[in-house]
Amino acid sequence: MRPDRYNPHESEPKWQKAWSEKQTFLTRNDDDRPKYYVLEMFPYPSGRIHMGHVRNYAMGDVVARVMRARGHNVLHPMGWDAFGMPAENAARLNRSHPGVWTYANIATMRKQLQSMGLSIDWSREVATCDPSYYRHQQAMFLDMLDKGLIYRKNAKVNWDPVDQTVLANEQVIDGRGWRSGALVEQRELTQWFFKITEFAEDLLTSLDTLDRWPEKVRLMQKNWIGRSEGALVKFDVAGPQAVKTLEVFTTRPDTLFGARFLALSPDHPFAAELARTNPALQEFIEECRRIGTSSAALETAEKKGFDTGVRVKHPFDGEWTLPVYVANFVLMDYGTGAIFGCPAHDQRDLDFARKYDLGWTIVVRPEDADPQFVVDEIAYDGDGRMVNSRFLDGMTPAEAREEVVRRLETETVDGAPRAKRKVNFKLRDWGISRQRYWGCPIPIIHCEACGVVPAPRETLPIELPPDVTFDQPGNPLDRHPSWRNTTCPKCGKPAVRETDTMDTFVDSSWYFARFTDPWNANAPTDKAVVDRWLPVDQYIGGIEHAILHLLYARFFTRAMRATGHVGLSEPFAGLFTQGMVVHETYKSADGAWMSPSEIRFDAEGPARRAFALDDGRPVEIGAIEKMSKSKRNTVDPDDIIATYGADTARWFMLSDSPPDRDVIWTEDGVQAAGKFVQRLWRLIGEIADMSEGVAEVSAYGDKANAIRKVAHATLAKAEEDLARLRFNRCVAHIYDLANQLGSLLANVEETPENDVRCAFREAGKILVHLFAPMMPHLGEECWAELGGDKLVAETPWPVADRSLIVEDVITLPVQVNGKKRTELTIGRDASPSEIEAATLALEAIQRACEGRKPKKIIVIPQRIINVVV
Repeated sequence: MRPDRYNPHESEPKWQKAWSEKQTFLTRNDDDRPKYYVLEMFPYPSGRIHMGHVRNYAMGDVVARVMRARGHNVLHPMGWDAFGMPAENAARLNRSHPGVWTYANIATMRKQLQSMGLSIDWSREVATCDPSYYRHQQAMFLDMLDKGLIYRKNAKVNWDPVDQTVLANEQVIDGRGWRSGALVEQRELTQWFFKITEFAEDLLTSLDTLDRWPEKVRLMQKNWIGRSEGALVKFDVAGPQAVKTLEVFTTRPDTLFGARFLALSPDHPFAAELARTNPALQEFIEECRRIGTSSAALETAEKKGFDTGVRVKHPFDGEWTLPVYVANFVLMDYGTGAIFGCPAHDQRDLDFARKYDLGWTIVVRPEDADPQFVVDEIAYDGDGRMVNSRFLDGMTPAEAREEVVRRLETETVDGAPRAKRKVNFKLRDWGISRQRYWGCPIPIIHCEACGVVPAPRETLPIELPPDVTFDQPGNPLDRHPSWRNTTCPKCGKPAVRETDTMDTFVDSSWYFARFTDPWNANAPTDKAVVDRWLPVDQYIGGIEHAILHLLYARFFTRAMRATGHVGLSEPFAGLFTQGMVVHETYKSADGAWMSPSEIRFDAEGPARRAFALDDGRPVEIGAIEKMSKSKRNTVDPDDIIATYGADTARWFMLSDSPPDRDVIWTEDGVQAAGKFVQRLWRLIGEIADMSEGVAEVSAYGDKANAIRKVAHATLAKAEEDLARLRFNRCVAHIYDLANQLGSLLANVEETPENDVRCAFREAGKILVHLFAPMMPHLGEECWAELGGDKLVAETPWPVADRSLIVEDVITLPVQVNGKKRTELTIGRDASPSEIEAATLALEAIQRACEGRKPKKIIVIPQRIINVVV
């Protein structure tokens, strides 16, 4: 007997067990159906999943279930981005091993994800900290080394003196380490680099082929790669200096006559030379190094400079000299580490010139601007005409750029042209060396006699030693009594291993390829298999990974192609970036953050107030912000699942807002989702009771077709929205269909005709198909109630009957000479002559024609009408 209320605590484990026993979601590589690869960015095993995970993986699961029902061989795997500093810090804190902490977290989070009912092929699970995974990463390192895609050099790095490791630019916040909060130091270290710049042009131009990526992500990547066309220009140094010329890279050679200063990077060799005899300059350089090297850090830092006292001559006028500054906003690894400043037409240069009273000259004036056009606090960076520029006056900036470079190319300095054209990229090679234990060991051996020697492939994986201690700062591999020491594979003499490990971004730059054949012990991939599965058809993850992870994955795929592991360049055909889950914040009277579970509420709307559960103290209701442990505004998915069930949590995550926007978690919202679950259960139960034992019919009457039309129209609309990942709109269609079927049921005769009963059963099955990808356990329970002979997860997707949903009339836009004037509603099967007559009878068209007879009327069937007069 069917219970009155749906019980998720009984239903969900039952269906999860059924899927597991039948291996419903196991994916075979030899399946000849069309492939579909859906992948959510894999999680870091930090301890427990959060509501952001619920949203992310629910979205991917809907896509996987729909595409599986629509006849595809779906690959939907899961793994763990398991290396990294948090595990090492936890090991220090808990006096344990990072692996123990990591694998315990994986076990916890795997159980939580499985409780969500995700249609994942768990047989393909990987963890990047497992030697069976990183042995192949080490092998690919050697392959790329052989291909010249990896090299080693001394480089300036951000050094965290507390964590005692290199930090990426993005991990330096206001001059401090993002985890330790320590003031970051600049150090020279020997680092390993991936030669990502080898593919800079391809990485840039190929973005135009990724038409299923969000435009904002493509733009972020384009800006990060930062292609710029310009020129290298040499300035002669005035006076007795060892350095005779300084070369700058500029994208605006047209503004040379507006130059007011040269600025050098603090790391420029000439700056270092001058600092040897100038302690004040040396102190300024050290200050600059403390703010980090990222573009973001430099952009937000106060613009500071140090006048070196050196001057350079203007390339077109030897009598005109410019001061040379060392400035904190100039990067050594972009261009030449030297720029000329044109304050009137660059905001950064203007801010600098105002600070040091350098003045400015307008050399580009907007077209048709007043001759008295001035620049005050805002630089003018638009187009126009050249002014105050001698032989360039009157030209456009584009013409002036060509003329400047043409003239300077003909002049020689030390046997070379004073200027030459150059394409430059902001993109820099990827430094992957990290001074920490919990990462993939770099397979290199250092020998005093032989130098840098690749580890023999037969010795892979080079595993991390388990017997390490974290009782002091720094990398435990540096002080391990035996692991570091080895013999040189070339000469057999004593040698030492590389103790730096790889940046964890490397681990996540190829995991999607490993999922295609994770059992392969001999190679990272089976090329035939990986080429059949890649690219990932739908990749889903947070916008915070829009630059580095995606860029590195795109590079790594190209590197794997160059080394013969894959046959393509782009790993992700479709990308979707979901919004965050946000929640109110709460503070006690003493300013301490409080969690939602510690609070009760009185009243609603403007009168709503919060109070502490333990003692009734008033609690301040703060801003809605991203869920975070620090502000304690998180909601534990386990608590929600225990209270309402996984389907309710999934439904709320998918229904509340467009998936690319933030979703605000509210208790009222999740309660409403739980009520709708019960409503669907009752509705399907009523349909099951009414249609029980009904025989199939060969034809349907008007009443039955009215029911079928509602269901098939909803199916067609939902399919369109599912294809675009507009889950919230699909949810709205499901609500609408449930409402309409409820109304139709309420008005049906006590003993309905057979065709009506059949129509209701068909409509009920369509409704179940629509919500089952979102609420899979409820879907299975309802499908069984409707007499499904197998799991709904194994049942093909229904086909929308388009003959039922074609309207008898259509509405067409009507243009006059290409400009829309009105619309015409007419029978779908109207003839061209009928359409023309009806068009000319429209009052708006008669007014637009102003009594003139149309030359012709162009009718594009079922699309548009254009009247030409």
